[in-house]
Amino acid sequence: MAASGETLPRFEVYALRYAHMPRRRSDNFLGGDPHDGPMPMDFFVWLVRRPGRVVLVDTGFNAETARARRRDLLRCPIGFLAALGVAPADVDDVVLTHLHYDHAGNLDKLPRARLHVQDDEMQYATGRCMCHEPLRHAYAVQDVVTLVRRVYEDRVVFHDGDGELEPGLQLLKIGGHTKGLQALRVHTRRGWVVLASDASHYYENMDDGRPFPIVYNTADMLAGYGRLRAAADSPGHIVPGHDPEVLRRYPALAAEADIACLHEPPAG
Repeated sequence: MAASGETLPRFEVYALRYAHMPRRRSDNFLGGDPHDGPMPMDFFVWLVRRPGRVVLVDTGFNAETARARRRDLLRCPIGFLAALGVAPADVDDVVLTHLHYDHAGNLDKLPRARLHVQDDEMQYATGRCMCHEPLRHAYAVQDVVTLVRRVYEDRVVFHDGDGELEPGLQLLKIGGHTKGLQALRVHTRRGWVVLASDASHYYENMDDGRPFPIVYNTADMLAGYGRLRAAADSPGHIVPGHDPEVLRRYPALAAEADIACLHEPPAG
């Protein structure tokens, strides 16, 4: 690890919105919400890059899954990378924050990427917990099977806790939402940005200490909010996993309203 932040590479980080769905506030907080009303959900993948390295964080879902789960797929998240000049074969590494259907599909569209996943997440998605429908509901068996096939192709890198992909790219094992959920800490020109993924679906989950209701371990989810804050340079450096507010807070890529530039400071 680099001795000084000044010597670390500075990555560009982009949030790409690929799908959307309507929801109510009561759907998004454990125990509901006394002031119920619309609180829609956006679906993102994130691209992290520097010269000579392209890292994709999560891989979204495909059209078949969108139809089955009644989600509004705006575009294929892998095809959407072309807006940033990235072809599927350009992706060196994929960080799978967890293996839920909206984060681990489309693996067949990435011909050479290494896939990074936590030991606990693979064990959770293939073990006895999946005997229970409420726990397996957010997983898509075809995505998990595809990942297992990539293991047999020597394309999966397993992690046991926090780790580092390279200087400036750090994995944070959080758990909570799933047994092996991980976030990514990224060094950018504005400092350390943390891609929380589903460690906090919305800003409000973390800011108000009110967990999202799909949760494996509530205590780990609540403790995870503190870990995210400690890893980021400020609360404004934490990016939640599903909040439409992300596209409103961050500057958009030129001519592409569904891509936010997270290495740029948020407005306000």
